Amino acid sequence: MNIVLVILVMFVCPALFVVTEAATSHHPVSVYFLIAKWYVFWAVGIRMFTAGVWQVLQPAFTVRGIFGIQSAESYPFVREVGFGNLSMGTLGIWSLYRPGWIVPAALVGGLYYGLAGLLHAFRKGKNAMEETVMISDAFAFLVLLVVVVMGWA
Repeated sequence: MNIVLVILVMFVCPALFVVTEAATSHHPVSVYFLIAKWYVFWAVGIRMFTAGVWQVLQPAFTVRGIFGIQSAESYPFVREVGFGNLSMGTLGIWSLYRPGWIVPAALVGGLYYGLAGLLHAFRKGKNAMEETVMISDAFAFLVLLVVVVMGWA
């Protein structure tokens, strides 16, 4: 996933869809619900699904582009991570049609982003792409944590 796509699905698209739906809704709607709905769809659904497709079909992108590893021996592991991302992404996408799935998708996605962000944070010699992924993972974790806490409050 390139930096522009990460910025779009993690920041721009969720904000644009929240503002658009709030401005065009013909009935009162909770801002929390709109943020939860669209952030889970874009950050968990679209980003994780897209990452999963890339990891399954092009594991070299993740291995070389993010982690800077040149060996192809890790491709099967990256593909398995990709299957997990496809699964979580599917949950996030379907939460758009099943609002009761928003909080569970936020919980699963938030845990993944938080743990992956920690992994990136403690890794030495990060490149620009890994730095971007680490920052977006931390941001996603925080937003999704709020969605989970508010959804269960």
